[in-house]
Amino acid sequence: MRALTLDGSTVRVRDVPEPTPAPDTAVVRVTLAGVCNTDLELVRGYMGFSGVLGHEFVGVVEDGPEEWRGRRVVGEINFACGACESCARGLGRHCPTRRVMGIQDADGALAERVAVPVANLHAVPDAVPDTRAVFTEPLAAAFEIPEQVAVEPGMTCVVLGDGKLGLLAAQVLAASGAQVRCVGHHDAKLALLAKRGIETVLERDWSPEPTDLVVEATGTAGGFAAAVATTRPRGTLVLKSTVAEHPSLDLAPLVIHEISVVGSRCGPFAPALAALEANAVEVDDLVTERIPLAQGALALERARRSAALKVLVEP
Repeated sequence: MRALTLDGSTVRVRDVPEPTPAPDTAVVRVTLAGVCNTDLELVRGYMGFSGVLGHEFVGVVEDGPEEWRGRRVVGEINFACGACESCARGLGRHCPTRRVMGIQDADGALAERVAVPVANLHAVPDAVPDTRAVFTEPLAAAFEIPEQVAVEPGMTCVVLGDGKLGLLAAQVLAASGAQVRCVGHHDAKLALLAKRGIETVLERDWSPEPTDLVVEATGTAGGFAAAVATTRPRGTLVLKSTVAEHPSLDLAPLVIHEISVVGSRCGPFAPALAALEANAVEVDDLVTERIPLAQGALALERARRSAALKVLVEP
């Protein structure tokens, strides 16, 4: 089959072996996949990954347990052992021996087919088209924030970053009752939130003010300092960015102002699918471009552009 692969720093579409179903594993024919900022950071050396890229997908089960065959699905990306202490506590995303689709020791979904543990599959409601279902994984990451932090009605919240995840996080937090302001660099991107009644501001016009909850989703190494500067004493700072760069950090303000820092990664698929089915979150306007898998390397180049939001790949 054809797949978009990373070998060191070289990205190319090539023929790779077809995945085969193991016990409790399904082979999914990918109908649509998304390019994530993490994919771009992997190319820059993040995690030292080699293999098939991609972890945002929707597809149809072609092989595996009979009850799943023919079903349209999305899939969680952490392949846990299911037997360790973390897994027993329901924290398979933190299983010490986990493999991660397209990120760590497991091939990804920027391919014609991908192998996924059955335990990771979620059926897609009929009312959710592929172009929306492909957003399930990043939207789940946004829903992880209210899973980790008590979002109270009226609490002030700043989301730093107007990329895909920032726009999704701002919508989820606003729906949770927070007073959200999104800070970004692009009028067109921020306008997607403004039309939903969410306050926005260009970074050049923004003055940091003490804020209860700050979400750092800039996708840059420098976002941390700005996030700390706007978190009020005893406030909460949620870190969402994954970057290959290793910046120097001044941690003193965290101690002085007693700021709680929460690392936030993958999230729950059920509320994400429910929100997509109810059209409670705007994702259609986030699609910048659809590119065939044969031009997968071009898809990554297009996703790197500052004006881009979600680039979709069609196997």
